[in-house]
Amino acid sequence: MSKLKPLLSKRLGFFSFAVILFWLKTYLVYQIEFELGVTGLMQEFILLINPIATTVLLFSFALYFTKPKKAYGALFVVYFLTSVLLYANVLYYREFSDFLTITTMLGAGKVSNGIGASAFALLRPQDLLYWADFLGLLYLAFSKKNGITLDKRPMMKRYAVAMTTLGVTLFAGNLALAESDRPQLLLRTFDRNYIVKYLGINFFTAFDGYQTAQSNQIKASADESDMDTVLNYVNEHYGEPNSEMFGIAEDRNVIYIHLESFQQFLIDYQLEDENGELHEVTPFINSLFDNEDSYSFENFFHQVGQGKTADSEMILENSLYGSPQGGAFTQYGSTNTFQSASQILRSEADYTSAMFHGNVGSFWNRDDTYKSMGIDYFFDDEYYTFTEENRLEYGMKDKVFFQESIQYLEQLPQPFYSKFITVSNHFPYPLDEPNVDFPAATTGDNTIDNYFVTAHYLDEAVEEFFNYLKESGLYDNSIIVLYGDHYGISNARNKSLAPLLGENPEEWTGYDDSMMQRVPAIYHIPGTGKGQISETYSAQIDMLPTLLHLLGIDTKDYVLMGTDMFSPEHDQTVAFRNGDIVTPKYTVDGSVIYDTKTGEEILEPSQEVLSEVETLKEQISMQLSTSDSILQSDLLRFYTPEGLLEDDVADYSYMNQLERLQKLNEQLGEDSTSLYHLNGNESTVPLYKTNAPELAPESEDGLSEEPADTPDTEETTAE
Repeated sequence: MSKLKPLLSKRLGFFSFAVILFWLKTYLVYQIEFELGVTGLMQEFILLINPIATTVLLFSFALYFTKPKKAYGALFVVYFLTSVLLYANVLYYREFSDFLTITTMLGAGKVSNGIGASAFALLRPQDLLYWADFLGLLYLAFSKKNGITLDKRPMMKRYAVAMTTLGVTLFAGNLALAESDRPQLLLRTFDRNYIVKYLGINFFTAFDGYQTAQSNQIKASADESDMDTVLNYVNEHYGEPNSEMFGIAEDRNVIYIHLESFQQFLIDYQLEDENGELHEVTPFINSLFDNEDSYSFENFFHQVGQGKTADSEMILENSLYGSPQGGAFTQYGSTNTFQSASQILRSEADYTSAMFHGNVGSFWNRDDTYKSMGIDYFFDDEYYTFTEENRLEYGMKDKVFFQESIQYLEQLPQPFYSKFITVSNHFPYPLDEPNVDFPAATTGDNTIDNYFVTAHYLDEAVEEFFNYLKESGLYDNSIIVLYGDHYGISNARNKSLAPLLGENPEEWTGYDDSMMQRVPAIYHIPGTGKGQISETYSAQIDMLPTLLHLLGIDTKDYVLMGTDMFSPEHDQTVAFRNGDIVTPKYTVDGSVIYDTKTGEEILEPSQEVLSEVETLKEQISMQLSTSDSILQSDLLRFYTPEGLLEDDVADYSYMNQLERLQKLNEQLGEDSTSLYHLNGNESTVPLYKTNAPELAPESEDGLSEEPADTPDTEETTAE
């Protein structure tokens, strides 16, 4: 201490000591309070250093005051405010497993409802540590017994500038390391956890404030008249429903199965192994695609941008595109007004809605966005039992996920609208040996080679879920929609994939890249018997109007960018988020025009062709810009269709959902429509059969055994 006293008696020394204390405190909070999903030495190192840059930058503010009292006073004010921010996030995270946003801070009512009433219950003994540093600094500065005196010499401003410059330089280095480990971190901003993990809690707050201010400025300049352009477009673009298809699934439960990274080329694809033997990759999904009760689309395209999976959800739930940059869920999900599938179905036909996803609720800001979309229940990772064996980077393995979801699904009042988001077939397509029962490809690119293995696993998981639906009785009274959310193999790898598809890599073109954006869309309606495979060109933007018309709900008054895929007036122009186009006649990739039927480039397009393509570009530009204006200006707050029930986000909570559902069904008594009640108040979980090794009982020697009620793998896939 005797050596430390002279250093602390100098202003730069005291400043440096304060920086070190706050840095260590922040890192301690990271380790004790937050679950940031840190993996690997690089991420551990980034987590360790990320508090330093913003701490130096913020604390350097105090050095710009030349007078001692003001300088030390400014340092303590900054130290106190940053400590308050850090501790507020600790309390908020304990309650909601998420970080405070500027919107949440400004919404005093929401904060008090969510955390103020239970603040005392959130306190922990270790909280004393989070304030001991501040109290210790006060003691060092103002106690006359410690032998430390405040530096009364005026501070040269060049020292302050030097410290600010150091903070900026350190942050630039931090950002470079973060970008090397997680590219496009700030452009995509798909999870608040990632921003905190890589760049720190202070930066997250500032960045969130910047995004909020930008969004608020755009919204503030909008008024009701801006909806006129939107409504004119919607009215002109509306497609009358097909009379033969309208209402054929009326009053049925809706079960969406989100096929992660699943591309159309997998349908009916057979992979040749090293011995020349052919293996059908997805036999069960293939059988659904060509089933007499399935209405399938072979020219159906994803339309996601940087938001990837979340973009597909934005499109699916609202018939609105994702953002040109970043993720719409993170940019607009917490504050915007929506006319989502859940809200429409509840208003029109008294549906209950539920989303199932074995990953953290804050990923892509789902926990907030789902509330804004009026989704009644959201079962995230808090509702699933994770082990080292059943966990992947992006959540729970699919077979275990489906099986563990049943306990919640059976409690939902019917009819319900639900979605199951799978993750096992997600880049980089990892799967442990006990779950591998399919050969990998042999291109030498691990991403491509393993893609077929995880796709096969997903296929088995979907089949197990279908078997349960049939056994439980839900199958016959449901419409089950399977869709691919986005590509699994990126354009950069398509040439390596080409030989497996029978194509020459040297002749691969932009047309081929465009066709690789096809993903499956299957509307499976048990009992109809009139299924077909359609060649109609369509895309994710068309899914919501299609579903609503199948359920017998007219969409004329709703703001939807897509058109019913069964409608004779369906618009077959497919717009990609980057402005590229696919139609039955032309495929436009940048400035290059292809003949869609032949795949050949039109080398010298006539004036007629150029004119047609220019018209197409104007059409998709109008569609994209109209959708963007709705989100960016929050225009739906100015327009409520007759009969659409209005929502209050504060009414939604995703805590204790199973208990709430059980209590609801008890109150309804004989009027309950849940599967659990209809099954004589007995759980249907035992009906679920799976060959997941993670769920197999252990033998006496500690090794897993196949459950007696689990179907044989070969029989399951051959069905």
